[in-house]
Amino acid sequence: MSTVTALPRIRPRARFGDLLAAEWLKFWSLRSIPWVLGLATLVAVFANLKSAQYTHDHYAPGDGDPVVMAQVALDDSFDIVSADTLMLVGGGLGAIVIAGEYATGLIRTTLAAVPDRRAALLAKAGVLTAVLLGFGTVTAGVSFGLTQAILADRGIGQSLTDPTAVRYVAAAALFAPVCGLVGLCLGTLIRHSAGAVVGTVVVLFFLPSLVTERYRWTADLLHSLPFPAWQRLARITLVGMRPSDYPATVAGAWITYAVWALASVAIATVVIQRRDH
Repeated sequence: MSTVTALPRIRPRARFGDLLAAEWLKFWSLRSIPWVLGLATLVAVFANLKSAQYTHDHYAPGDGDPVVMAQVALDDSFDIVSADTLMLVGGGLGAIVIAGEYATGLIRTTLAAVPDRRAALLAKAGVLTAVLLGFGTVTAGVSFGLTQAILADRGIGQSLTDPTAVRYVAAAALFAPVCGLVGLCLGTLIRHSAGAVVGTVVVLFFLPSLVTERYRWTADLLHSLPFPAWQRLARITLVGMRPSDYPATVAGAWITYAVWALASVAIATVVIQRRDH
């Protein structure tokens, strides 16, 4: 009588595309997220339209230096209120999507289903980046189009054919995903929703206000933070700015964006790989 030995069943390894799809579904399973993103977009666009309307009502064609007025027009398309909104929403969502899993214990299920922790984290970072890039692009793009249409009859409306306008819109669109990845990193480190959100706000919002350009090392520290980097990319002229012996550069601001995004993902990946859950 022959016996048949059952071979162990080998589960197919999850492909990265499958991980992205799973994280995409998990991300949108939070019903509040579409509302948060939608309302944040409306707040930012409304604030920019209000600024553009003020400029429209108080400036006549030919007023002021053309470069300065171009800066005014761009500032109306994405003002500091909009930047703060994208920063806080992006950073907060980045912190919550990972810290929330720690708080509910879902992270254990996720890592049990996907033993490759680095791939799981990278998939989460990829979905977060894609969503926040879309959020930033829609917010900045709609604001730019509407505000410049308002300012067109004052002769200061800008066009995306202008390289400085392209830089302005790109910097605004990329600001949200950069902040989101910072939040993801802090959420992985802190593992507590409220603590991660507070930590993200402190790093992105409050830390720049504690540093000055008085000394070279403090200026370098200030310029290496995401919010000051956005502020530099949003300037096409330094006229009217407070003089500084150590001004930031456009190239340095782009590097700051890249370093914060890549370093945040790298740190989060190392932490989730080595930490015992």
